[in-house]
Amino acid sequence: MAVSKFQPIAAIEEARKNGVRLFGENRVREAAEKFSVPAGEAPRPGGPSPSRTLFRDCEVHMIGSLQRNKAKLAARLFDCVQSLDREGIIVELAKHAGERETPLPVLLELHTGESSKSGFPDEESLMRAAELLLASPGLSAAGLMTMAPFAAGESAIRASFRALVHARGVLVSHFPRADWSCLSMGMSGDFEIAVEEGSTLLRVGTAIFGERSQ
Repeated sequence: MAVSKFQPIAAIEEARKNGVRLFGENRVREAAEKFSVPAGEAPRPGGPSPSRTLFRDCEVHMIGSLQRNKAKLAARLFDCVQSLDREGIIVELAKHAGERETPLPVLLELHTGESSKSGFPDEESLMRAAELLLASPGLSAAGLMTMAPFAAGESAIRASFRALVHARGVLVSHFPRADWSCLSMGMSGDFEIAVEEGSTLLRVGTAIFGERSQ
């Protein structure tokens, strides 16, 4: 995945020309402005209603913490929400995802890094979230996501990724009929370790687009 937050449409178009078909965004409004305007037109403040007329052959995932008042727009705009980090947002997103033609794929986020990061704090809370998710017809389980500690040593990073792998094993044993296959872990600074530890989806921004100005 190319993490395109804060990147201009020109940079996204260049990535697409070079084969990228999956993009990640942190902010709902920013994603709507960039991915739901006709090709060749500049996005306007407030933007048109999201219809994904731009980059029709691409997927866009929400990877930032989702606010409840943005859940309705997120359910219409994104192909997947990777960052379900609390039970309240599962309930709110499910309410609006029911308006889609097909269930919205989602990942549950497990907190394994700094205290400032989001995510369910432990496997017990993750289990409760999984029960709630699987009881929500508008949503479809697709796997788990985490963020390793920033600027940490290799052992701490590996421990973070291994915690996610272990959590998936626990969920598979308790909910074997659900799909927990996606492990979204690893970014520009630690993706090689993430691959070694079993990542199936890397969220790479800087290594693709370069350093951001924001």
